[in-house]
Amino acid sequence: MRLRSGDLLVCEGGEVGRAAIWRDQLPECYYQKALHRLRPRNGYSPELMAAYLRFWSEQGALADYVTQTSIAHLPREKLVTVPLPRPPSEEQAAIARALSDADALLTKLDEFIAKKRDIKQAAMQQLLPGHHRLPGQAEPWLRVRLGDLFDFRNGVNADKRAYGRGIQFINVLEVITRPHLTADHVPGRVLLARGLQETFAVRRGDVLFNRTSETQGEVALASAYIDDAPMVFGGFVIRGRPKAQRLDALYAGYGLRAPEVRQQLVARGQGAIRSNVGQAELSAVEIRLPCVREQQAIAAVLSDMDTELAALEARRDKTRQLKQGMMQALLTGRIRLV
Repeated sequence: MRLRSGDLLVCEGGEVGRAAIWRDQLPECYYQKALHRLRPRNGYSPELMAAYLRFWSEQGALADYVTQTSIAHLPREKLVTVPLPRPPSEEQAAIARALSDADALLTKLDEFIAKKRDIKQAAMQQLLPGHHRLPGQAEPWLRVRLGDLFDFRNGVNADKRAYGRGIQFINVLEVITRPHLTADHVPGRVLLARGLQETFAVRRGDVLFNRTSETQGEVALASAYIDDAPMVFGGFVIRGRPKAQRLDALYAGYGLRAPEVRQQLVARGQGAIRSNVGQAELSAVEIRLPCVREQQAIAAVLSDMDTELAALEARRDKTRQLKQGMMQALLTGRIRLV
């Protein structure tokens, strides 16, 4: 069947209730049988109908109309029985406009965040290899091996009954996820004797590397610990403890994830099924290292960018929550716009 502008296309299976409005993006287009086509009658707003479908899907309100085999399905005979509220035409337009404005703001925020991430990525590509030097920085960069910077130790392997209580415990997932770690980022705990807590302690300035990964590209990702809370680390993690004050902790979280460093680390990964690195492989990796003063200046620039990104992401998340509240209020009739 040929589509007309304003037709609403709804997923029958999988993401049941997911919908999109056809706007004549092509001169001629048809739709496959895995989709329902809804053509609003009597001037009903397709935008409002799409909003109801999204709202019902997110609230689980379509569950009673779905048939479940291997994947969820919303067959036509069930879909046509779903009761659809019908506000007056003027109110339909007002509700659709309010929700569309919220969607437009979210889209702009997402685009702005993506732009800021690209700017940060470009800054890292210029600053971390030394292609661009910050004003006042002229000291030559040294080439050093990680083995000259760190003493390495593998993490603790505790009895499975010890987990879930005790001291905070850095696992591989936290290391993979973030270039910098604080106590707020570490949900796990493990019960260890005091001697083991001291042996496997993590201190401010220590750098953690994941020593094994299912994908080669994620092996030996580095995360710098920048907190003072008591912490230990797990068996799939290698701790690098600085030998001297040659590496700023904030800079380490950025610099040890730079492309030229990652290329060396990934190349040293071993294993056919899982990629692994050990202390010897880490020790042999060479990096170009600016003086501590320049490290701190570079880290400050990148950290400011991260702070700005975090604020934008928080604003976007707050806007998304506000939109959810709008949908709850407007689509249930609790708040009337006309």
